[in-house]
Amino acid sequence: MAGITPQELQQVYSNRFRERQEGRDRIWGVLARHFFQRWIAADAVVVDLGAGYGEFLHHIRAGRKLGVDANPQAAEFWSEGIEPFHFDVTAAWPIPRSSVDCVFTSNFFEHLGDKQALERCVEEIFAVLKPGGMLIAMGPNIRRTQGAYWDFFDHFVPLTERSLSELLVLKGFEIAVCHASFLPYTMSFAPPSLVARLYPVLLRLYLRWSFLWPLFGKQFLVAASRPRKIGAGSTTPRANP
Repeated sequence: MAGITPQELQQVYSNRFRERQEGRDRIWGVLARHFFQRWIAADAVVVDLGAGYGEFLHHIRAGRKLGVDANPQAAEFWSEGIEPFHFDVTAAWPIPRSSVDCVFTSNFFEHLGDKQALERCVEEIFAVLKPGGMLIAMGPNIRRTQGAYWDFFDHFVPLTERSLSELLVLKGFEIAVCHASFLPYTMSFAPPSLVARLYPVLLRLYLRWSFLWPLFGKQFLVAASRPRKIGAGSTTPRANP
């Protein structure tokens, strides 16, 4: 990330998340098992881009799990079976081309230094995905968060579901899902005991009741696939409220 060293990044995330890690892990257990697993086969090769403390990969079922994170300490918290990777995501990835079934990323793209860095990262994601492979991306929607987006010092690239979808289509992806509103902006700042006890139950209901998403959701959700055939036409993003 521009202007932030790996050591500073380690301290930022430790200050932001460490005390609430148990609650976050339970929340990601619900998200992985009860929502995102539908797109990921049990034998799939999955990359978590910006894996953080490994919550998503810990709970998702997959044949091979690759975690990518700039925080040098992150892999210490990952469960066995997660392969650690640390590299410049805007340069050529050390992952074989057309070898990955799914690249998942949550609250990562906004941390890249600028739009050119995001563009290069998306190109590398496309390259490592198999034909038919999918990118699943979540992130703060600047249109919904407005000024609160800048409450985090390490946010650099403001995005909406429309701008991200437009970039993905330009880079050859086909848009499958495009929600302006999905999850609340953050679920990390309630008292840890409350997060651990109540949030997972409420979250399962929230995921089922999608009519609530436009009321509370501040993060977008975009899922896009690499076409199975070379030269297949990309679809126009289907924006949902």
